[in-house]
Amino acid sequence: MKSKTTAKNIKKAKPVKKTKPVAKKPAAVKKAAPAKKITAVKKPVPAKTKLKKPVKKTAKTAIQKKTAAPQKRKAVSKSQKQSFKHLKYSLNQKIVYPLHGVGQIMSIEERVFLEKKILYYVIYLDVPDMTVMMPVTEAEERGIRAIVSKKEAQKALTVIAKDVQPISADWKMRYQMNLDLLKQGSVLDIAKVVRSLYNRSKIKELPILERKLFDNALKLLIDEIAYSLEKDKDQVETMIFKKMESE
Repeated sequence: MKSKTTAKNIKKAKPVKKTKPVAKKPAAVKKAAPAKKITAVKKPVPAKTKLKKPVKKTAKTAIQKKTAAPQKRKAVSKSQKQSFKHLKYSLNQKIVYPLHGVGQIMSIEERVFLEKKILYYVIYLDVPDMTVMMPVTEAEERGIRAIVSKKEAQKALTVIAKDVQPISADWKMRYQMNLDLLKQGSVLDIAKVVRSLYNRSKIKELPILERKLFDNALKLLIDEIAYSLEKDKDQVETMIFKKMESE
């Protein structure tokens, strides 16, 4: 027999509490570290090197102390030393090298250059403290000459005491004229340059280039006259200025 269900027997079902859906906290998003700035790596710039002009291999150029010497060197034999006697300048002789001053021939050497035997004067220049090698065949062309005689030295001292001829007011023209005289290299030409520039300096101060030219010419004149007259350089300098002032 079926049991009767009554309202009493039926337990009221407890209402189910509605739970709010719990929102899940979003996972903490780690902040991305700021991207490192990538700097372009500069390629190292090679240091600029001055391009040297190719040096022509000729025997005509005087070889200075720091310049590469000819390829091979041979000792001078006794027979070769005898053959040097015909040369214009001899060992230990004092000479003048235009624009450089008084020098001395320290040796005469034969060297092989470009498979040719070439004879050189090895000249020591005292004031710039420099040694040059001058091919014997080129010495005259380069203006190499012997120290003047005492008579010529006295003549040069007379020249600097003479009246000065009118010269150009344009210093650039004067500079070129006097430079050409110095290149000629005679002691009388050097004396004319010294006299001309000294007198010009009493009228107006010389430009820098002319002042340097005067100093160089004066040094050349003092050196040669001192060697020629066998006097002290300071003594010769005093003589020169006395003569220029006495005009």
